[in-house]
Amino acid sequence: MKIPYLSIPDAPLVATTQAHLPIAEITEDIVLYKDGGAALVLESTSLNFGLLSEKEQQAVIAAYAALINSLSFAIQIVIRTQRKDINNYLAFLDSSAQKIKNPKLATLMQSHRQFILDSIKKKNVLGKKFYLVIPFSPLELGVGKSIRSTLGRGKPLPFPMSYVIKKAKVVLYPRRDHLIRQAGRLGIRLKQLSNNELINLFFTVYNPESPAVKKDEIK
Repeated sequence: MKIPYLSIPDAPLVATTQAHLPIAEITEDIVLYKDGGAALVLESTSLNFGLLSEKEQQAVIAAYAALINSLSFAIQIVIRTQRKDINNYLAFLDSSAQKIKNPKLATLMQSHRQFILDSIKKKNVLGKKFYLVIPFSPLELGVGKSIRSTLGRGKPLPFPMSYVIKKAKVVLYPRRDHLIRQAGRLGIRLKQLSNNELINLFFTVYNPESPAVKKDEIK
C-alpha cells in the first residue's frame, strides 16, 4: 500500500524573496509594482508640537486640517521607529576628549559621556522617520490597461515600463507638488526619495539588522 503524498520526493525551495514582493522595479525615483501600479515616497521632517505656543499649535492644527481637506487622492503615512546606534557618537566623544587639555573641560566631557551611557541603560534611544507614500493605481492606466494588468500578474510588468512611468509621472508629480506646498504651511519639509534611497529603505525594511548597542554590552 502506497500513500501518494509520502511517496512524492521533497522538492527544494528555489523561490527568492523578490518573487514574493509586489515591487517589479525602482527607477526614476518611482516604485513600480507588478500589477502595473506605482508609487513615490516622500520623507518628511518632524515638528515638535509640544514646544509650540498655544497659538502656534492652533495654527498647525488648522494647517493640518486644511491639508487633509484638500486631498482628492489617497496617501499613506508611514512612521518607522528604530533603535539608535550611538557607537559613532561615543567614538566621537572619546576622540574629542583626547584633544581637551583643560582638566575641567575633560571632566565635563567624561560626565557627559557617562550621562549618555546611563540614559541608554534606563531606556532605549529611538529614532523616528516619517514618510508619505503617494500611490498610483493600475486602474488609472485606463480600462483596457487595467484588465491586462489583472490578467498578467505573473509577469514582471503587464505592459511596457516606459508607458507606466510616463502615466505615473503625469498623475504623481502634481500630487507630490501639492503635498509639498501644503506641508510647507505646517513648517514641514518633504523630500522625494531617490532610487538609491528607495532601495536602501526597502532593503533595511525587509532585512532588519540587530541593534549594534545592547544594554548588557554597555558598561
